[in-house]
Amino acid sequence: MANNINGDRVISGTFGELWLDGDYVAEVLGVQAKVELIKQDVPLAGKKTTDQKVMGYKGNGTVRMHKVNSRMIRKMSADILRGVSPRMQLLSSLNDPGALGAERVLIKDASFNDLTLIDWELQKLGEIEAPFTFTDWELKDTINN
Repeated sequence: MANNINGDRVISGTFGELWLDGDYVAEVLGVQAKVELIKQDVPLAGKKTTDQKVMGYKGNGTVRMHKVNSRMIRKMSADILRGVSPRMQLLSSLNDPGALGAERVLIKDASFNDLTLIDWELQKLGEIEAPFTFTDWELKDTINN
């Protein structure tokens, strides 16, 4: 018997939320965090193919926000000017009431790659894109079906 899903069970980003160092980010548009596996080629004796072995990983992500305040400038400027790399915790929650559960992931040590000080254009809504790297995360809730 094949497993079937109902379209209502597909989780929607509409119900996504973000906290940055414990502060709710109402202006969030989207969040993405990925773990890229670092692989090394492994030639195989007697075969014309090459396999790969995972040797490590790199975490990368992006937060996109409506430009409604100076949140990131306030959180990062002083550290950057002192020569300190600011690290922050990001907690993402995705809790669609029609889905089969909720998913919460904590990025423990987000290090943003840049800080947008000025970026605007006439007749265009303001938006900030903040790429980051990370090395550690924790699954708080997962959807298990």
